[in-house]
Amino acid sequence: MRVAGRVGLDPMDRGRGSAHDACTAAAPKPLLNPDPTTLMKRTALILIALTSLAVIGCNKQKAAIDAKTDATKDAINGRKDSVEAAAEDALKQTDANAKVNKATIEAANARVQADLDAEKQKADATAAAEKAKVDAANK
Repeated sequence: MRVAGRVGLDPMDRGRGSAHDACTAAAPKPLLNPDPTTLMKRTALILIALTSLAVIGCNKQKAAIDAKTDATKDAINGRKDSVEAAAEDALKQTDANAKVNKATIEAANARVQADLDAEKQKADATAAAEKAKVDAANK
């Protein structure tokens, strides 16, 4: 009779012989204590799986970073375009304002020149009138 409690032995075994021993010897190997070759195969597969997951994860992170960078560049380009358009509008407005200012200055100059010419003619007329009075008084 065999001792019960040992791995692979049936407590009801009553000395059945070598046929029973052959069946228990062909039982699958336990997962907790595999042989070194199986352990290396499993370790290699696990490392390959983890490496591929890490690479995939890194690629996703890189793609997200690239997408964020592209979005930022697009936003900056949009702002640059709007600043350029605003600068062009400001230059056009400045040119228009300069033309208006120039016309205003020229009009003011012409008005002042006309006033001065009128004062000059008035002064000439006053002088001529006074000379005529002096001539009339001397005759």
